[in-house]
Amino acid sequence: MLDVVNLSHTYGRGPNSHHALGGVDLRVAEGELVCVVGPSGCGKSTLLRSIAGLITPTGGQIRIRDTAVTGTPGDLAVVFQDYSRSLFPWMSVSENVALPLRRRGLDRAARRAAAAEALEEVGLSAAASKYPWELSGGMQQRVAIARALAYRPSLLLMDEPFGSVDAQTREDLEDLVLKVREHHRMTVLLITHDIDESVYLGDRVVVLTRSPARVAGQLTVGLPFPRDQIATRELPAFVHLRAEVGRLVRGKDKPDAERRPTTVGTGGEPDSPDNP
Repeated sequence: MLDVVNLSHTYGRGPNSHHALGGVDLRVAEGELVCVVGPSGCGKSTLLRSIAGLITPTGGQIRIRDTAVTGTPGDLAVVFQDYSRSLFPWMSVSENVALPLRRRGLDRAARRAAAAEALEEVGLSAAASKYPWELSGGMQQRVAIARALAYRPSLLLMDEPFGSVDAQTREDLEDLVLKVREHHRMTVLLITHDIDESVYLGDRVVVLTRSPARVAGQLTVGLPFPRDQIATRELPAFVHLRAEVGRLVRGKDKPDAERRPTTVGTGGEPDSPDNP
């Protein structure tokens, strides 16, 4: 689905320039949910915005289904952290969700039907006629997710989408993402600074180094589905993976993009030569 090869990006020129990405290689398979974590300011959002075609990287290549990304791909949706700025306050919730569907060429009736279906999926049917500013932060982010779902993208990008909500709402939204991903078999690339979240949500966790970012390592998550906010986080395998990701983020392990991925089996214990 997604192939990122030796991606680099520098902001500015001369002595005040900032090297955000230093050669990132990343692959995401069809239907996979991959979480990208790394130290604060390491270039995670720059990576996502490059994939979305919102900025033009300095070097490297991005391909979605073997097509080079040279602008904003038509079959892609993005959910940002700042939901308050991504929703139009003068439009109703339903109108916000339906707006991108014009790009699909749908008529008004079809757009309304698709918006209603997406809002029902995220539990906001009753809020369709309200305005974003009348909703809580968590509900506004649900609207942003509904808008992405209504578009039916082949690739969903999420840039720290739960960073601005409280802990309980964050857990609810995490479970919502797992539910809609399973229902639509959607490919998702999610950027987060939360290590626990990356392990809870991901099929695979990719860890970036400090800027200029490279891939420090990646770990395959084999935790069983369906996942549960309490039971899953109590598993020894979850605790082990969280520690592994934490070591990589903090540079405790030697950065190596080619390190053998750590795979955790569904039995709750990490796979190893002594524990196959």
